[in-house]
Amino acid sequence: MQEWLHILAFGYYPYLAATVFLVGSLIRFDREQYTWRSGSSQLLRRRQLMAGSVLFHVGILCLFLGHFVGLLTPKEIYHAVGLSSGTKQVLAVVAGGIFGIACFIGLSMLLHRRLFDPRIRKTSSAMDIAILAILWLQLVLGLATTPFSWEHREHGEVMVSLSLWAQKIVTFQADAAAYALDVHWIYKAHIILGVTIFLIFPFSRLVHIWSAPVGYLGRRGYQIVRARS
Repeated sequence: MQEWLHILAFGYYPYLAATVFLVGSLIRFDREQYTWRSGSSQLLRRRQLMAGSVLFHVGILCLFLGHFVGLLTPKEIYHAVGLSSGTKQVLAVVAGGIFGIACFIGLSMLLHRRLFDPRIRKTSSAMDIAILAILWLQLVLGLATTPFSWEHREHGEVMVSLSLWAQKIVTFQADAAAYALDVHWIYKAHIILGVTIFLIFPFSRLVHIWSAPVGYLGRRGYQIVRARS
């Protein structure tokens, strides 16, 4: 029974979450475009918003990029450029710790603001608060893995196992769950909650990520604003 639950959680659940993530986002964009927004509360009160938002967004973007590259890059590639598994794990711990703490501080400020500012609390939905709380818990779990990763930094076996799990998931290989079997439970909790975030993504304000104005980075010219006559 325990083995089956492990296979269900680390072999099948990621595909369920990915399907809901993609299909749910498309359906929401098609049918509920008026709810497709970030739900900013800046107009209500700016206190704690700017500092918290900058720390959170910079931290979360760097963490996502680090996880994406770190987990999905085959070890043969970074070995070919002279980077050992142990060194890669040390880099992941240091960089993840720095950006994780920045993100944690920023998100704690935003969550505190959302919970304890009466005006903002009144205009917040249950999902607005829930998604911030879930992200906060995910950051706590991620930071909690730091001492365990540091303990096994010499050979980097933890990162190798987790990378193999992620790579086998994205390449649809049936034995993916086996590579997450022997890692510490804190990693397993971090993975499961991370996958769950993708599952609930279409039902939250996180959908605004799809509309990030990336095109503005490469736009030509400037916006012309006429002076008042």
